[in-house]
Amino acid sequence: MKKEMFKQAQEVIKNAYVPYSNFRVAAVLKLKNGETLTGINVENAAYGLSNCAERTAIFSAYAKGIRKEEIESIMVYTDKDYFVSPCGACRQVLSELMESDADVIMANSKGEMKTVKNRELLPLGFSKEDL
Repeated sequence: MKKEMFKQAQEVIKNAYVPYSNFRVAAVLKLKNGETLTGINVENAAYGLSNCAERTAIFSAYAKGIRKEEIESIMVYTDKDYFVSPCGACRQVLSELMESDADVIMANSKGEMKTVKNRELLPLGFSKEDL
């Protein structure tokens, strides 16, 4: 399934709206039932209003009524030849909206992939238990 996710990411990355950074990112969210949803990064001249690919994908899932228990993994793909991990904001969102044992797959333009567990991205993270 990782190969299929990779192909989807390669296709959808073309839709990234990145007129300022020219740094394209795509995400593919895989559900436990095999369905996938995609996301791309969308920039804005007011940088704080930009949205990363990971958050685009997971927010789209939640808008459809999908919840963390239904999510198996997320792939974060960039057309660079190195791995790019989720930013801090995305790590916080993923830590709350995906299960801690969900896979986070980083993929690069060479087809290489590195997989970590969601819980590994944000050690000592802030959660609803802290409120």
